[in-house]
Amino acid sequence: MEKRIIFTGGGSAGHVVVNLALIPEYLDNGWEVDYIGSIDGIERNLIEQMEGVTYYPISTGKLRRYISMENVKDPFKVLKGTMQARKIIKKRKPSVIFSKGGFVSVPVVLAAKMQRVPAVIHESDYTPGLANKIAIPFAKKVLATFSETMEYLPEQKREYVGAVIREELFQGNKEKGLDLAGHTKHKPVLLIMGGSAGSQKLNSIVRGNLQELLTVFQIIHICGKGNVDNSATTAGYTQFEYINEELKDIFAATDYVVSRAGSNAIFEFLALRIPMLLIPLSLKASRGDQIVNARSFKEKQYALVLQEEELTEETLLSELKQLQNRGPVMIDKMKEYKSEKARERVLEIIREVQN
Repeated sequence: MEKRIIFTGGGSAGHVVVNLALIPEYLDNGWEVDYIGSIDGIERNLIEQMEGVTYYPISTGKLRRYISMENVKDPFKVLKGTMQARKIIKKRKPSVIFSKGGFVSVPVVLAAKMQRVPAVIHESDYTPGLANKIAIPFAKKVLATFSETMEYLPEQKREYVGAVIREELFQGNKEKGLDLAGHTKHKPVLLIMGGSAGSQKLNSIVRGNLQELLTVFQIIHICGKGNVDNSATTAGYTQFEYINEELKDIFAATDYVVSRAGSNAIFEFLALRIPMLLIPLSLKASRGDQIVNARSFKEKQYALVLQEEELTEETLLSELKQLQNRGPVMIDKMKEYKSEKARERVLEIIREVQN
């Protein structure tokens, strides 16, 4: 059997990180690894940095739930992407395809079915996203991060595997993280993350509250591409557009985190036992998956939750005080979370379904 695999997934960093956790295993074992992604998505930047992986860009539509003239064009983009993906699959002849979801994955999974190549889909969120809902009928297996997700998946294809965490995140160095941020060991570090695109509202409220926040914390602010404010240069406050290689060290230096509630990120915080305040994307900006993710973590006492509509300078300060108070209890609860060795099980499933 030829040792070839194609990965797909994109649109946000959350649709890439599981692939980043799995790809090294295949490279280390002599596999030919290809990646099908969008032309200008974040996945292209992340994957093209990886030595040994060939990136193939294809056309993709957005599959909007709302009325837009672009909806007329998108089916043709998806069709074009499907034909492009089929051509790539036919040429590369992989034994299996692994999809992390996002709009770009739909044409790839459709093309895989056309070429009779088994596809394994991974769903990170509590409820399946639209792209995965469309793709699941054409896949061989669909894997879930939340045990509760099983009720939303077809019985004959589903399997609960738990969270796939990148191994390197457990190898972070606190001193390196503090040095990178220009911080010390003498005050707790608060990491603020608004997702790969950043959060304008969160960024603005944090910067408007800096003086008070800095009396309690040192702050590392990952604010999204193009969102660094060069006028906000204050001791104890460090900004980054995005962090990739050094993220493990930043996490090691972090005592508390304020974050969106994307599944991959919050399970990483859980695995690393970092107390978290989650501010999920609102229904105005999403299908509500982050709201459900956050609710699940709050019920399990892994996190506090502040809805975006309720986010103000005052509520942020209030919740952060609670986070400090609740931190030790959260860490104890996090210790009860048992890793299902998800990465190993996913690799096993991929072996099982191969042509």
